[in-house]
Amino acid sequence: MKKRKFTLFAVVALMLSVSLSAFKSPEASKTETVKDYVFTRDIDLPVLPAKNQARTGTCWSFATVSFIESELIRMGKGEHDISEMFFVRYVYPEKADRYVRFHGNVNFWQGSLSHDVMKVAAENGFVPDEVYQGLEYGMDKHNHGELAAVLDGFLEGVLKRRSTVLTEAWPEAYESILDAYLGEVPEEFSYNGLIYSPESFMSEMGFNPDDYVELTSFNHHPFHEKFVLEVPDNWAHALYYNLPLEELMEVMNYALSNGFTIAWDGDVSERTFSHRNGLALLPKKTWDERTEQEREELFETPQEEKSVTQESRQESFDNFSTTDDHLMHITGTATDQEGALYYLTKNSYGEDSNELDGFLYMSEPYVMKKTIAIMVHKNAIPPAIRTKLGL
Repeated sequence: MKKRKFTLFAVVALMLSVSLSAFKSPEASKTETVKDYVFTRDIDLPVLPAKNQARTGTCWSFATVSFIESELIRMGKGEHDISEMFFVRYVYPEKADRYVRFHGNVNFWQGSLSHDVMKVAAENGFVPDEVYQGLEYGMDKHNHGELAAVLDGFLEGVLKRRSTVLTEAWPEAYESILDAYLGEVPEEFSYNGLIYSPESFMSEMGFNPDDYVELTSFNHHPFHEKFVLEVPDNWAHALYYNLPLEELMEVMNYALSNGFTIAWDGDVSERTFSHRNGLALLPKKTWDERTEQEREELFETPQEEKSVTQESRQESFDNFSTTDDHLMHITGTATDQEGALYYLTKNSYGEDSNELDGFLYMSEPYVMKKTIAIMVHKNAIPPAIRTKLGL
């Protein structure tokens, strides 16, 4: 077996091992085996168990809500299971309004991004999951196939079957569809013996959506400035801060070492991403170059991975080999038996979706190459980088 090459960032991470292990939850330093991999969790931040988005395209809400739940724990507010469908219910009308105003020439369907969750929170607060589960259609697991088809067909009818002008009735009719499938959002609710509104509940938690920013790294725009990230799910045309790759990785490591988790948006389309096996890798020998036996052995034992540069990352974004596929929640770091760095990541396929209770390990090269963007608390950004961004 070849000895793995460390990337520059892996070396930096090892040099900063004291910092990276400064925050240790009770689970930190846990050793875990995945086939022939032996992982030692260096940072393992508090997080609630993995939930299942099931047959929906709402990973954006599950990942960002998990991120919010960990933020509440970090802030000393305790463990609270927050409703994912609350945000879905509020985002769908926003998307419909944008879709109609653009005459159908903007992305609709189920996908969104972390900033959409924060916008809903800023305008409407949030609620516990027990208060709003969004399962009014008679199933015990989320399934938005019919709902999405109905909403899509409704909007197509509004746009294509209208007369000379739109009526004023369609927004209310659209809201009625959402209420029928997901339920009406409560104006007040009881939780732990107290009465709240969604706004007062978020206020009680001390959560401020304005404290969070999204960062990315692409060189077709100036660094240390904001730009509209060109991915289909950015239907709201939200702005992202642009950092050089080495600074983006510095933010991630700094955040985790200081007790902040990360909402992650990236590409999971590679054959070398396997939630079932609990691994996401960027091997030097590509999938297409491998024999059938080598493909079967890919997730069996550590192997040499590719080096990633700003240029190679940009190339894969430009040629669509890196796309905006999925959002997850990074909650820690680990090293394998050869000292390579991985990011402990919570997925939204449920606790029983793999042998790691719904988590996986993404290698450092994979994260460097396949990250589209991240969301972090402003204080999770190193001071020098914050100054460059004017935060």
